[in-house]
This record gives sequence, structure tokens and C-alpha cells, in this order.
Amino acid sequence: MSSFTKDAIKMTFVSLLDQKPLNQITVKMVVEECGINRNSFYYHFQDIPALLEEIIMDHLEQFVRKYPTIDSAEAALNAAADFTMENRRVLLHIYHSTNRDIYERYLWKECDYIVSAYGKTLVKDLDISESDRRILVHFYKCECFGLVIDWLNQQMKPDIHKEISRLCELHHGMIEEMIKRAAKK
Repeated sequence: MSSFTKDAIKMTFVSLLDQKPLNQITVKMVVEECGINRNSFYYHFQDIPALLEEIIMDHLEQFVRKYPTIDSAEAALNAAADFTMENRRVLLHIYHSTNRDIYERYLWKECDYIVSAYGKTLVKDLDISESDRRILVHFYKCECFGLVIDWLNQQMKPDIHKEISRLCELHHGMIEEMIKRAAKK
């Protein structure tokens, strides 16, 4: 029963988030819509930000399970963009809220996963120092993060798939060359 209630709280919250900005949603609204008492909410979550963070981390875990290995950064970025478009209103309501740091931390972790997983595919048997690996991952993670933040700031208007595709075309061979240089040391 406990996990059923917790899942119901999450689904209710996401439904409300699809309808209104995050800063307009209260615990009272969630419990009334869900048909539970406040104690049930607080049994599972400390507050709205904790609820939001758990939902976001659940998504990241699902993404990692769905893409345990990444053979193409483009495919992974497109999959993340597809999820974002499917949940456009919800994510924009989070992004434009005062609690958007939770979403940005999630986005940073997702970019880290994509870049790190793809990087592992590329480096396979190459001997690269840990500091060079961190530099490369950080560089590409910042690039992915910046691309998505810019897209969110434009209300997801540009066709992100075209931009991802073009970016990957322009980058073709660059990461491989950087990895080769790092491996030569």
C-alpha cells in the first residue's frame, strides 16, 4: 500500500505540474487531488522539492536502464530530447520555477551519464590518464548542458534534433582525435 500511495503522489504531482507552474503547486493541492491526508504525503516526502527530486532521479535511472551502453552520443541526446518534448509543459514549468536548480542538477547528471557512457565506448582499450578523462568528460558535458539550457531558454522552439545532428556532424572525429592525443602521453 505504501508504494501505491507514493506512486499516486508522484503521478498526481506530475499531473498538476502539467497544468500549472511549480511555484503554484502546494502540498495541500497534491493531497487533495490525490485523496490522501498530509501525513501520508510527509511520510514519503519532506516537501515539494524532495518529491520533484525523486521524480527526476527516477527518470534518470530509467534512462540509464534503457541505455546501459551508448554507442552514439547523437542517439542518446536525441532520446533525452524526445523525453523532454513528450513532457514539454511539465519540464518548462520546472525550468521556469524558482526551484529549477533541481532540474539543472538532473540535466547535469544526464549529460554526465551520456558523455561518460559514450566515452567508455570510444576509449575501450586506450590508456588515458584519469585527469585527461575528467577534462574530456567535463568539456563535452558542458557543451551538452549548454545546448539544452539554450533550447529551454527558447521555450524549446528550435528543432533540437536538427541542432544535435548538425553538432555531431561538426564534431565528427574531434572527440576521437582528443582521445588519441590523451592516449599518446
